Amino acid sequence: MLSVNTNMGAMAALQFLNQTQSDLQTTQSHINSGLKVASATDNGAVYAIAQNMRGNVAGYQAVSDSLNRGISTVDVAISAGQSISDLLNELKGKALAASDSSLDTASRNALNADFTALRDQITTIVQNASFNGVNLVDGSTANYQALASSDGTKKITAAGQTLKLSGTVVTIKTTSTISTQSKASTMVATINSSIQNINASLAKLASGVKKFQIQGDFVSKLVDTLNAGIGNLVDADMATESAKLQSLQVKQQLGVQALAIANQAPSITLSLFH
Repeated sequence: MLSVNTNMGAMAALQFLNQTQSDLQTTQSHINSGLKVASATDNGAVYAIAQNMRGNVAGYQAVSDSLNRGISTVDVAISAGQSISDLLNELKGKALAASDSSLDTASRNALNADFTALRDQITTIVQNASFNGVNLVDGSTANYQALASSDGTKKITAAGQTLKLSGTVVTIKTTSTISTQSKASTMVATINSSIQNINASLAKLASGVKKFQIQGDFVSKLVDTLNAGIGNLVDADMATESAKLQSLQVKQQLGVQALAIANQAPSITLSLFH
């Protein structure tokens, strides 16, 4: 039936052209953003999964920061412990030299002055061995905890050590001297014990930082895996989108031509009146 009021061919051609236009806009959006799922309207289920994974990534980035702070904090403590261990070795040398009964008074006084200066340096090191307000060698922090999971429920602990004078590790008193041969001889044994103790404390600190480092490496790999998973869910395949774009552009041109042809159909009725 020929009708000037209803043109079914043009209506059908317009529907197909509108659909092509819509698909073309979607493809262009994918190319512009690089995402095939940029919002919940693109694919609600996939978007929700990706958002949950993004939340986990954000959480693990906070975990990584916490672990890095922990590593730095323990590293400072280890540096302090190593410095104190070196000082103890020097103190041992001074005490051993002063234990010689044949030493004259002037030499003994000089050794004692060096000894007390080195002894007091231990206190200075302990007091300044802080990172981000945390000191793991002055006895103020029994345990340092860092985040280990993205929900904050799991933590990793590094034990603090008390390395100050007159403690259970460094047993040298704050008033200890080697001013006499007897004191010097006794001090050698005290320092030997302190050296063994501090080496054990350093081992414990090293174990703590190792735990932080291992967890940090794991978190870094986990974040990379999660980001790859998110990409697999929402990233657009640019090669596919490029091919689709060219196809839709051709369909768009053909659709415009089909609509133009369909719109010419009513004019055929004019030939019936000649």
